[in-house]
Amino acid sequence: MNAYDEYMKGIVAPMRQQLTDEGFKELATAEEVNEHMSEAKGVSLVVINSVCGCAAGLARPAVIEAVRQADAKPEHLVTVFAGQDKEATAQMRNYFEEIPPSSPSVALLKDGQLAYFIPREQIEGHPVEHIRDHLLQALEQVAAE
Repeated sequence: MNAYDEYMKGIVAPMRQQLTDEGFKELATAEEVNEHMSEAKGVSLVVINSVCGCAAGLARPAVIEAVRQADAKPEHLVTVFAGQDKEATAQMRNYFEEIPPSSPSVALLKDGQLAYFIPREQIEGHPVEHIRDHLLQALEQVAAE
C-alpha cells in the first residue's frame, strides 16, 4: 500500500466506524457486494459513504437517527465507501445503474431491486432532521409495498 492509501485508510477509519458501530455491514469488495445482493431478502438500506462534510455532518447522523427511530426497520444495513472502496462502490451502483453516481447517498432496495433513492442533492444543505424524516417516510413507503 502506498503512503497516500495508508494515510487515507487512517483518516476514513472513524467515518467507517460511525456506521459499523450502528450495525451497518461494510462491503469493501465487489464480491462482498454481489454476495449481499444475491442473498438479501427484504429491505436493504445502503449508505454510499463519503469523506465530504455533508456525509459527516448530515448523511451519517440522519441515517443513524432514522434507523434508531424507524418502526419499519430494514432487514439489512450495509455501506460502501465512495472514493475508498472503489470496486465495491462501482459494483453496488451497478444494481441501480439508472441513477447517476452520487455520494453520499442512500438507497433502499427491496429483494435486490431499487425501491427508493436519496441522492446527495437531497442531503447537502438540508437539516439533519429533514433528511432523517425523508428516510423514515421512505422506509415506511418501501415496507408497505
